[in-house]
Amino acid sequence: MGEVVGAGILAHVPTIMLDEETRRELNAGPDFSLVGALHDLRRDVFETVDYDTVVVLDSHWFTTVEFVVTAQDRRAGLFTAEELPRGMCRIPYDWRGDPELAWAMDGLDTKHSTWVTAIDDAYLPMYYATLNLWKYLGEGLDKLWISVSVAQTGDMEDFLRAGRVLGDAIAATDRKVLLIASGALSHTFWKLRELRDHEAAGVEHIRTPEAYAADLDRIEWFKAGDHKRVLDTMGEFMPFRPEAMFAHYLMLAGAVGEGDNTATARQYGDYENSIGTGQVHLWFDRPEGGFPRPHATPADPEYLRQMAGPDLTAAG
Repeated sequence: MGEVVGAGILAHVPTIMLDEETRRELNAGPDFSLVGALHDLRRDVFETVDYDTVVVLDSHWFTTVEFVVTAQDRRAGLFTAEELPRGMCRIPYDWRGDPELAWAMDGLDTKHSTWVTAIDDAYLPMYYATLNLWKYLGEGLDKLWISVSVAQTGDMEDFLRAGRVLGDAIAATDRKVLLIASGALSHTFWKLRELRDHEAAGVEHIRTPEAYAADLDRIEWFKAGDHKRVLDTMGEFMPFRPEAMFAHYLMLAGAVGEGDNTATARQYGDYENSIGTGQVHLWFDRPEGGFPRPHATPADPEYLRQMAGPDLTAAG
């Protein structure tokens, strides 16, 4: 039976793709700690742990009527970001996919009353929430990489269900998998006329003191292995606009037992600002005995109430 052998909430911010000189200019001297932290994470985990496949839960890839999982045998080409073409331009990539795992997700979605579709179209767009982390953690290692989208019409329960599908597909395909929830914590940008005054890493640039405090609370809960508290307070976190409705983490949680998961986080690098948003690398090693299997627990009612109100899908 396959299993998740490690999981993380990782920052994919465009800053990490800039050259060191530019990064130091933006940060008034020192480099951003998120960069060196990814090198450390690669050494400690991605070059060390026994695994077959990396699954990226991509907070930049929004689909509408279903979750989509990449099912190509291989993805290769040059990537220029539509969002930031000046800083991410013609980046080469080349990795093998995992069609078997992708199609297993496609076939198990009805079990959890959701919609997941595997797509093997060679022209399916790429998003830097996947590519940036592959450049640091996957390039040269010849592991299998696939990505899962965020259904922008989803809510907490939908994201948990997609994660449960993923967890069952991993078990069914006998894969050893590393999960990456690629995205931020709080996620509100400074306005354009102000943001160049807030490009440094210091936490004084986080968009509001309240968002900063909410992020720190969740980092501490993750370090304590209190995933249940994170899930139970999603409604309280929503006013700080976690990236992509925090779907990247919620899908991860669904795959590894939700509130029953007590895996503790190791933090790599500092908690840092990125033009107002809260960024951090948190890694959960496989607990003794493994992560809990997927199951169904009620989603936070306050989160669901908020999701039924004003449209928050632009949070990513």
